[in-house]
Amino acid sequence: MENLKLLWESTGLYNFTGPQAIMMAVGFLLLYLAIKKGFEPLLLLPIGFGAILSNIPVAGMIDEGGILYYLYAGIKTGLFPLLIFMGVGAMTDFGPMLANPKTLLLGAAAQFGIFGTLFGALALNAVPGMAFDLKQAAAIAIIGGADGPTAIYVASKLAPDLLGAIAVAAYSYMALVPLIQPPIMRALTTEQERGIEMQQLRLVSKNEKIIFPLMLVVLTAALLPSAAPLIGMFCLGNLMNATGVVERLSKTAQNELINIVTIFLGLAVGSKLSAEAFLKMETLGILGLGAIAFSIGTASGVIMAKIMNRFSATPINPLIGAAGVSAVPMAARVANKVGLESNPHNFLLMHAMGPNVAGVIGSAVAAGVLLSLIR
Repeated sequence: MENLKLLWESTGLYNFTGPQAIMMAVGFLLLYLAIKKGFEPLLLLPIGFGAILSNIPVAGMIDEGGILYYLYAGIKTGLFPLLIFMGVGAMTDFGPMLANPKTLLLGAAAQFGIFGTLFGALALNAVPGMAFDLKQAAAIAIIGGADGPTAIYVASKLAPDLLGAIAVAAYSYMALVPLIQPPIMRALTTEQERGIEMQQLRLVSKNEKIIFPLMLVVLTAALLPSAAPLIGMFCLGNLMNATGVVERLSKTAQNELINIVTIFLGLAVGSKLSAEAFLKMETLGILGLGAIAFSIGTASGVIMAKIMNRFSATPINPLIGAAGVSAVPMAARVANKVGLESNPHNFLLMHAMGPNVAGVIGSAVAAGVLLSLIR
């Protein structure tokens, strides 16, 4: 009888708590969004499954010696986000941005969401139950860049206790780009502006594509060393692709390596969705601020494009400004889709890829600035 009692007390049913059940339900919700709705499935699926595993009582997966405990070391050290940045760099073509360098301004403008949300997070301290210090506010603000790896990297350095909520918010809003951005884009532009056709981009030479990432690394090293890990890995991946002399390495970075790291990164993020870490009042604040940050980034990019169009000798469609957030290439596709609604001959995809790529650089630079100023 005593043995049966010990056996029963070692089961999950006996040790389950209400908060753990809630977080497992959150994990199943993430799986549903990934599988049924197709929302960022490459990351929401492993994150959701990691949330389920981390909340299984007695299993000890997030305790020292558990698999999720050791996988989290890849986030804590910054390894996983940096390797993903290398893979993203290998998949990135700087051609559209180099063909129209003005789009760098659009990528920069879209980062206003980051710095605006920094102050918003600090203002939330006036709300009962909310308490964010400067480091936590900076980590939350990066969600506005719509760059998951950068958000995770900054959170691991400044606010590891908020990593789960920040990661879920960042990737959730990235997945919801087709729903969030179009209403903002339509509200800030006229039918005539959305129908503006842009001139065909010039052909960018191979030498330009090789020189640019090297120049970017040198400038980062000279002016903002704190952004060097992100920018450096991004440029390494891009250089492997642009040179064409290490095709095997480039394909590995784009496929096998980034896929393996994505699995580990998702599970590691899921490990921070334990009940005690996630079920807090601050989590609601993070999710709300993430939506605000993303909206501000989209709006500021569109407004900057409208201003540039007014003073530019060649027409600029304001819709491409919304692609200044770092959701590559989804934001560019959304800009193209909204443009086609107003003008069926208006193909903005390649034009929007310029600010889209610039947004990746911009979010990494913004992260570097925050890491330099806030320690």
